[in-house]
Amino acid sequence: MYAERKGWPLEGVEMRLRHQRIHAKDCEDCETEKGLLDEINTEISILGDLDPAQRERLLQIAHRCPVHRTLLSEVKIRMTAV
Repeated sequence: MYAERKGWPLEGVEMRLRHQRIHAKDCEDCETEKGLLDEINTEISILGDLDPAQRERLLQIAHRCPVHRTLLSEVKIRMTAV
């Protein structure tokens, strides 16, 4: 939406995700020290004739998206049967 509003020649975006469970003790930059953690590695490809500043701006916006921010936060899932 942002690229479209700016009139940038964005042709598409491809995301590749890889999920794995890792031991907390093996994570150098994690607060949790015990148990297992979910680690998600992402690779993003921005397609189109964009200059480096435009690509960087789109990456900044991607880091602020609600899904990305949720995945970076502590998540609690409560299930209720009805």
